Amino acid sequence: MDIHTGIVNMDNLNSIGFMQGRLSPIINGRIQQFPVNNWRHEIEIASKYKFTKMEWTVDSDTLDENPLLTSEGLNLISEVCKLNNFFIPSVTCDYFMENPPWKSNKSQIYEVMQKIFNGMRKIGATLVVIPLVDHSSIKTDKEEKILKDFFLELADGIRSSNISVCFESDFEPKRLGRFIQKFPKNIFGINYDIGNSACHGFIPREEFSNYGKRILNIHVKDRKYKGTTVPLCEGDADFENIFKLLKDIDYSGNYILQTARSQNSDHLEALIKYRDMTQKWINNNA
Repeated sequence: MDIHTGIVNMDNLNSIGFMQGRLSPIINGRIQQFPVNNWRHEIEIASKYKFTKMEWTVDSDTLDENPLLTSEGLNLISEVCKLNNFFIPSVTCDYFMENPPWKSNKSQIYEVMQKIFNGMRKIGATLVVIPLVDHSSIKTDKEEKILKDFFLELADGIRSSNISVCFESDFEPKRLGRFIQKFPKNIFGINYDIGNSACHGFIPREEFSNYGKRILNIHVKDRKYKGTTVPLCEGDADFENIFKLLKDIDYSGNYILQTARSQNSDHLEALIKYRDMTQKWINNNA
């Protein structure tokens, strides 16, 4: 591929997107944060290089500056996407990870979630990723019950909005399989993070046998076992096997690049490289 002309093979590219912020400078040393001053430019540059979709982010630090949550901002998002033939199919709710209902004010979280769902409806996004990792990792049965009750209370509104909730969890495969069975199939599923599974040492075949059919979204990432995010194929993720397993379950969702940041700040070049790698894995199992 010629990065300067943007000439790419379009086969399967429409299913590959990237995590918002991956085309922006790293902020405060954080690998992922909503790019307040750069989100529009990300869409414009991504479209130029044949990306068609991106997963939006919502975090606590920039909540009041996130255009997804205001009428004026939503109009601007829609305008920018239309001008660039771009689509936002999903939203990662890092805000929830930073404010789980067993540690924070439930009514406040409920209000924010409703605003997020409203914003998603306005821009046509249909998947919201709820991370149950790090600060929101479920440690007790009580926390799990609080989470379950919280989302089942939201279920009717989620269903009427044509939105699906994708939980991303650090549960081992059998426990995650039991967990997701407690939620209605038509509106709740799993966000499968390839790198996080490798970090925990989970066995892909065991994961897919326990909840493969509930996977609605994929985060493409690599991590070392018990380590941090690294460039694709430099960690312990078994990409060849995982993409074969995805074919076996007839996975038809998106592949969102939540990949390692460039060490030399050439984030566009890195993202294009990772897209090409992902496209090859998809093509090899078509």
